Amino acid sequence: MTERQILQAMSGLMAGMFVAILAGTVVANALPRIIADLQASQSAYTWVVVSELLAMTATVPLWGKLSDLYNKKLLLQLSLAMFVVGSLLAGFSQGVGLLIFSRVVQGIGAGGLTALAQVVMAAVIPPRQLGKYAGIFGAVFAVGTVAGPLIGGVMVDTSWLGWRWCFFIGVPFALLAIVLLQRTLKLPTVRRREAKIDYLGAFLLVAGVCALLIWVSLAGNSFDWASWQTAALTGGGVLLLVAAVFVEARVPEPVIPLTIFRNRTVTLTTVASLLVGVAMFGGTVFLSQYFQVSLGKSPTVAGLMSLPMILGLLVSSTVAGQVISRTGRWKVYLVAGAVIMAAGLALLSTIGADTGFGLLSLYMAVLGIGVGLLMQNLVLAAQNDVPAAELGAATSVLSFFRSMGGTVGTSVLGAILANKVAGEMTKGFEENGIPTAGGGAAGHGSVPDMTTLPEPVRGIVEHAYGVATAELFLIATPFALLALVAVVFIKEKPLKTTSGMERLAEEEAAAAGASEQDPAGPAPRAAEPGSGEAEAARIG
Repeated sequence: MTERQILQAMSGLMAGMFVAILAGTVVANALPRIIADLQASQSAYTWVVVSELLAMTATVPLWGKLSDLYNKKLLLQLSLAMFVVGSLLAGFSQGVGLLIFSRVVQGIGAGGLTALAQVVMAAVIPPRQLGKYAGIFGAVFAVGTVAGPLIGGVMVDTSWLGWRWCFFIGVPFALLAIVLLQRTLKLPTVRRREAKIDYLGAFLLVAGVCALLIWVSLAGNSFDWASWQTAALTGGGVLLLVAAVFVEARVPEPVIPLTIFRNRTVTLTTVASLLVGVAMFGGTVFLSQYFQVSLGKSPTVAGLMSLPMILGLLVSSTVAGQVISRTGRWKVYLVAGAVIMAAGLALLSTIGADTGFGLLSLYMAVLGIGVGLLMQNLVLAAQNDVPAAELGAATSVLSFFRSMGGTVGTSVLGAILANKVAGEMTKGFEENGIPTAGGGAAGHGSVPDMTTLPEPVRGIVEHAYGVATAELFLIATPFALLALVAVVFIKEKPLKTTSGMERLAEEEAAAAGASEQDPAGPAPRAAEPGSGEAEAARIG
C-alpha cells in the first residue's frame, strides 16, 4: 500500500477506535443523571460501568485470535456493527436492565475494535514505519479517553440533548468507519479451512476473567473484601483460568498461544502494559470527580480541565512516532515515558482542594507526555518481535492485559477512595462538632451534590476528596516504577521494514519450502534474527 492508501485506511481505523474508547468514557459525567432518570439503585450505577469493561476486556483475546484465522476487515466491520446495535439499545433504554445488556453488546464490539485496529495496522504497515502511525493512534486513544467525559458533560448540561445522546453520538462515527473501511482497506481474504476456534478454551478464559473482574469491581462496595462472595469469585476464577491454561496448552489453535510468552519482548511488554493500565486508568479515572467535587466545577468545565493531559499525550505520541520511524530507535522513548509517567503521578499525589489550575495543568501535562511515549510503543516493540502469524494474538494479549490492569486499578483504587473519603469526612465532622449523619453516603460511590451542602459541610467534603484523590496517585506511582523496571529489561531490536502481510507470505513460503525438502519437518536451520527465515523458524 502507498502512503496515501495507508492514510485513507487509517481514517476508518481511527474513526472506529475513537468510538470504542468513547463508549467506555462518555458516561463518566452523565451516569448520575442516567441512574436518577431510570430510577435505578446504586448497584446498577456500578454495573453500567463494569458490564462494558468486562465484555471488552474478556473478549479482546478472542477477537485477536479470530483475526489470525479470518478476514480482518470483515471482523472489524462486524465489531463496529455490534457497537452500533449496543449504542442504539442504550440510547433508547427505558429501564436499567436493558441499559446494562446494551453496555455488554457495546463492550463486545469495543473489544473487537481495540484489538483489531492495531492488528490491521501491523498487517499493512512495516514496523519501521509503524511508529508515526502508532503515534496518531495513541493520540486518538488519548482524545477518546479524556474527551469522553467532556462530551458526556456537555450532553447532560445541554437541555435539548440529554444523556441519551451520550450513546447516540458514537453511531455516526461507527457507520462512517464501516463505509471508510469498505472503500479504503484492501486486505487479502484469509481462508484457513483447517483452522478451528478453541471454543472451550475461550469460554474458560472469558468466564475466569469475568469472575475475577466482577470480584474486584464489587468487593468493598457490594460486599466485604473478606467474605464468602470473595472466596467464591476468586476461587472459581482461578480454577477456570487454570483449566483454560490446561486446554490452551493442548489444542492446535489456542485463543492465546502460550508459546508467545517464551518471547522475552512479549512477556516484558505484557507486564508493562498491565502496570500502565493500573497506573494510568486507576489514577486518572477519578480526576473528573475531583474537579467536580473538590474544586466545585461543572461537568463541562471538568472535561475541559483535562485538556492539558490530552495535549501532552497528543504531542508526545505523535512526535515520538515520527522520530522512531526516521531513526529506527525506540527503547529510549519507552524508558523516558515510564520515568516521566512516574514523575507525573508523583506530582499529582501532592494535589488538594486548594491546588491552582496552572500547577494542576503542569502535573497533568507531565503525566500525558509520559503515557504518550510509553503506551503505543509497547505495542510496536511486541509486534516487531513476533512471527506475522501471531500478530493478532500478541497484540490482543497486550490490549487485554492493559484493559484488565485498568479495570482492576479502577476498582481497587475506587474502593480505597471511598474508604479514605469516608474517613476524612468523619474526621472533619468530629473536629467541627457536626453530626456525621448525612455525609456518609458520599464515600460509597455516589458523588454528593455540592450545591445543596451548607458551607461547613461543603468545605469538609472538598477537603476529603482532595486528600483521597492525591492518595490514589501516590498508590499508583509504584506501579509506574515497576513498569519502568520491565521496560529497562526489554532488548532493543531493529525495526523490520516489511509489513505483516509481506512477512506472513515469506513465512508461509519458507514453511512450504521446508516441508517439500523434508516431509518429516525437522527444525529449520538457524537464520539471522529478524529475517523472514528466522520468523518461519520460530513458527516451526
